[in-house]
Amino acid sequence: MPNNYIKPEKISIKNHPELNEAWIQQLIADDPGIIGLGDLVLRDKERMQPRAGRLDLLLQEPDTQRRFEVEVQLGSTDESHIIRTIEYWDIERKRYPQYEHCAVIIAEDITSRFLNVISLFNGTIPLIAIQVNALKVGDNTTLVFTTVMDEMVRGVVDEDEDAESIQTDRAYWENRATKDTVKLADKILELANTFDDSLKLKYNKLYIGIEKNGVAFNFIAFKPRKKKMNLSIKLPRTDEIDSKIDEAGIDTLEYNRRSGTYRIQFGKDDLETKDDVLLELIKQSYDRRVNS
Repeated sequence: MPNNYIKPEKISIKNHPELNEAWIQQLIADDPGIIGLGDLVLRDKERMQPRAGRLDLLLQEPDTQRRFEVEVQLGSTDESHIIRTIEYWDIERKRYPQYEHCAVIIAEDITSRFLNVISLFNGTIPLIAIQVNALKVGDNTTLVFTTVMDEMVRGVVDEDEDAESIQTDRAYWENRATKDTVKLADKILELANTFDDSLKLKYNKLYIGIEKNGVAFNFIAFKPRKKKMNLSIKLPRTDEIDSKIDEAGIDTLEYNRRSGTYRIQFGKDDLETKDDVLLELIKQSYDRRVNS
C-alpha cells in the first residue's frame, strides 16, 4: 500500500491573506480547461460591458459557435451575483447573436437556496453553476472545480418534432442527400439491432430518428449529407469518450452541451474500420435512455 498520502486542507480563499479572485481568474485564463467544461479558449478577460461593469472571463469552444460568460465570486453566492451573471450573458448574446451563449457562475460556496433560485431560470437561460474549492496539499495549493448544476439537458431532438405534420419517407432523404448516405443509417441501425431488434428508422423532415414499438426513441439521430452522414449521439461529455473518438479517428463536428450530444460525421469507409467504436457509443447512449 502507498504510504505517501497527504490529507488536503481546505482553504477559504475569501479569507486568505494572499489568495484572491484575481488569482482564480488568471488561473482560468491561463488554462480554461481546469473548470471542467471541455477544451475551451480564452476570448477576453475583464471585458467591459456597456453601463454594466466588467465580465470576468469570456471563454469559447474552439470548434463551435459557443461562448461562456463566466463570473467568479469568493465566499457564498448572493442575489447580486446572479443578476450580474445573467445580465452579462444577456448583453453578450444580444451583441453577438451569431454565437450560442451560456452563463457560468463560479463560487466557493453555492448554497441550496441559490440552487433553488437559479434552477428556476434553467431551461430558459442556459446556466451552469460551478463550485471551486481551494485545497492545501503539503506546501502546494490546488483548486478543485465541481459542476453542481449543469444546463438543462434536452433530447437529441424535441419530441414535438415527431408530429405527423413533419414526418416524411425514405425517398425524401434519398433525394435530399443520396441513396448511399441514407444506407449508412441502415448500417448503424444494424449495429443497434444487435442489442435491441425492435428499433427502426423513423423518417422526419428535420432528421432521421429512431422508434421503438412505434414510439419515438431518439437516443441517436441522423442527418444524411451528399457524401457523408452526420450522427448525433446523446451522451455526457467525458475525457474517456473524447479519447475513444479521437483514437478511432472519427470526425467530430461538435459537442452540444445544451442538448448533451456528440455530433460526428462518418462515411462508408469509417463503418468498415470503426464500427466497434460506433457500436460502443450508441450502446452507451441506448443504455442511458433505457435507464433514464
